Amino acid sequence: MQRLCDEVIELIFYELDDPTALTLTSKHFHNVSQDPYVRAHYFLNRYGRMDAMFWALGRGKIMSDKVIDILISSGAYVSRYLVQVAIHHYFRSANHFIKTAWVRNMSIPVFAHFMKVACGLFDEVPLGKNEDDGYFFAVFLKESRLPPDMKSTKWETVRDIFGKYKFIPFSMKDPLMVQLPIALAIEPRLLPYAEANGFHMDTKYRDFVFRKMFEKMALNNGERSDDILRNVRELRRLDARMFLSRTVAAEICMESKSNESAYRALKILDRTKELLFDLSTVVAELIKLFVNTRSITSAYTINVLRHLYADFPSTDPTVRIVMLLTACLSDNVLVQPNPSGTLKSKLEPLGLLPLTRKDIVDILTNPFVEKHSALVDFAKDEMNLSSSDIKDILQEVAVKCLKIGSKGKTLKKLVDCHPYLHAVLQENAVQCYAINLDDLPSYDDEEACATYEAPLCRDFNTSSKATRNSSGAAGLHSAEPNASGEAIATDGREMDEDESGNEGPVQAETGNTSELGIIGQDTLSSMIRQDEMAPTRSRRRSFYFSYFGSDTTGKLGYPTDFIPVGRWVKERYPVRSAMAATFLTHAVINNNTTLLHVFFTCNTPSTNYVSTSQHVPVTLKHFRLLARLGKAPNWCLYHEIENGAEFYFSEEDYLSKQPPATEPKRCSKVKVKSKETSPTISRLSTQAGPSKVQVSPRATKRRPRRSAAAVMSYVIPDSDDEAIVEDDDENAVVVLMTMQAKKRKVESNLQRWVKHLSVLLAEEQKKYKEKRKRLEKSAPSEGRRRVAKSEFHKSLMVNLRSLRKLDLDKRKQLYGPDAAEDDYFTEDDGDDEYRERTTRANKRRRVTT
Repeated sequence: MQRLCDEVIELIFYELDDPTALTLTSKHFHNVSQDPYVRAHYFLNRYGRMDAMFWALGRGKIMSDKVIDILISSGAYVSRYLVQVAIHHYFRSANHFIKTAWVRNMSIPVFAHFMKVACGLFDEVPLGKNEDDGYFFAVFLKESRLPPDMKSTKWETVRDIFGKYKFIPFSMKDPLMVQLPIALAIEPRLLPYAEANGFHMDTKYRDFVFRKMFEKMALNNGERSDDILRNVRELRRLDARMFLSRTVAAEICMESKSNESAYRALKILDRTKELLFDLSTVVAELIKLFVNTRSITSAYTINVLRHLYADFPSTDPTVRIVMLLTACLSDNVLVQPNPSGTLKSKLEPLGLLPLTRKDIVDILTNPFVEKHSALVDFAKDEMNLSSSDIKDILQEVAVKCLKIGSKGKTLKKLVDCHPYLHAVLQENAVQCYAINLDDLPSYDDEEACATYEAPLCRDFNTSSKATRNSSGAAGLHSAEPNASGEAIATDGREMDEDESGNEGPVQAETGNTSELGIIGQDTLSSMIRQDEMAPTRSRRRSFYFSYFGSDTTGKLGYPTDFIPVGRWVKERYPVRSAMAATFLTHAVINNNTTLLHVFFTCNTPSTNYVSTSQHVPVTLKHFRLLARLGKAPNWCLYHEIENGAEFYFSEEDYLSKQPPATEPKRCSKVKVKSKETSPTISRLSTQAGPSKVQVSPRATKRRPRRSAAAVMSYVIPDSDDEAIVEDDDENAVVVLMTMQAKKRKVESNLQRWVKHLSVLLAEEQKKYKEKRKRLEKSAPSEGRRRVAKSEFHKSLMVNLRSLRKLDLDKRKQLYGPDAAEDDYFTEDDGDDEYRERTTRANKRRRVTT
């Protein structure tokens, strides 16, 4: 290290946040660090030309007159705003964003030299309160929404601040840094001056800048179309990367009724071919977003969609459905005295007549249409459909509503008015939606198993793939590059996107719309407020948009007051029916906790929850389906077993009229070891059918003869010992009965669950070992390779241990502390910890006795 030249030592200094410790290790290093040239260029190389002076002023102990002169002569950026803030901070005359000591660490002579040199760069440096350049810039931003005659800060003043006095926020911590793009949106002519001062317009600010251009002025309701067009064209001329995206265009369209100047300017840009996309296509994709979202029920949204459809008519079938919904959901058309005539008057101005059979089905299967009688009357009166056609339509609608989780009210009304649909729905559900092991993906296809979802009983409250598909996202779902920024966010859905991307101009003829932005349902004003109020940190910003985004309820795919289809099935059909069994299977696969709680509770509130007679039975098939998919069973399944649920291999056991089938012979080579134990007797109240009873064989030892069993008594006649003997005889009878009960072996429901779940756990452990061996062979490495267990495997290991303990506690409660344990462990069972701990406990108990 002592042989290094000074240039290499300087490069080492440039890579350290604080080289002080290194300079103290050697006198040669210390001498190099005392060079003013090395100190000045340390800040230039470490922080760049724009931030070098700001960070250098904060290290006052190493600053000197020569360091300041070298920094300024070497190109360190110094603006009048920086000089004003430094003087205010040093003399504590004004409070700015800097809360540390900063320039106060400098000595008075060095800071006086800085003031002399820096003030010499400008003709004047105002130092009074609210006279610094940052204050005038902030006032200019606050007055941006006011009419020109009410603004106190004129365009010429702001131009001189940028051009003559080199204004630029000198630190990323300065709040004005995130406000700078707003000024460019208000006055694009500032862009050349800002770029001359070192500002780089990142494309991540693009949408925010254009939003501010088209923003509706609160106090200026005059015609602003010409001003908007001039600003858009000027910004486009100055920077070819700045273009109006599809995202902002859709937000402007959502304010077509309230912000007419912006909407008119947008249509002019479309007619003059100055947009990189076709506005009619954007409008069509925007309308399609509302086909399955709650905002379609809003009167404001209905008026906006009708206005857009009048300006840009479309033949797209999804757009037609949305416009039909606007006619059916507006002004309570479906509940008026004459719904047919009222509905016809709503459809005629839109040019949607005549309706077809498909239109009726699409309207009735929409999640937000719950009343069917008005549309049925319209089909009879205006479409002249026969009774058989109406019956076919209702049957088709009822069957399709099974897959829509929020259509419980519609099904209830359909079945109440047309009882024949009760049997039709059960037949279709069993035939079309019954799930077996062969219907699931292969166990080796982990990706397909993880993404598999059953078609019924989907949990639409989660952000799953099914939720996104059913939420009306019919438009383009391509991610926009540079969508998220460190200071300003453009959309809540883009917070996790990569901030790096292509910053070059987008070619309209490429046909690629991924860089033109995605389309959403938010209005322009809501997105501007969202951008201004969002936190600046990216991680906190993503949390903010997840919970405090604009109009999150309007984007939900289900109505406000709805009845889940699974709940209606539980109330309408018997708990031991094929319909309830099918829906329970789908709810178990989709892990729908809400519906599982419904299936495992009683319809009558007075019934005890612990009683499982009114619950839909849990079967071993449910666990096998989850084992195939590798998904963890819901806690409700284990809770049912703990409450005494009857054991069934599948729903066929309790659906058939015959008693449940006995345990079939398994082809698996796994053997279950079972000892002669005394489990608890299953409760009769929890058994829906006869259970398999195994009686222990008789003892091979023959009963002794009476003469051999005679015992000599030493009791004195007519004494108190005779009463004692009588009490002992009664206690002996009780003990004898208890011993006989221990010899009987009755397998309870809990024991059957534990036994068969133990077999299933052994199968999972075997598959896990085979998978680990296969991976070790395919990718040999040093040592044993770590392979993660499936969620089902881990869940079953933990909960099966609790079930075994519960079974042991029940038998101890019935037979006493000396009740033996049933060994359900197999050679492939992975629960070694539980087995070893149980063995040690048994040994301790035998020693104490």
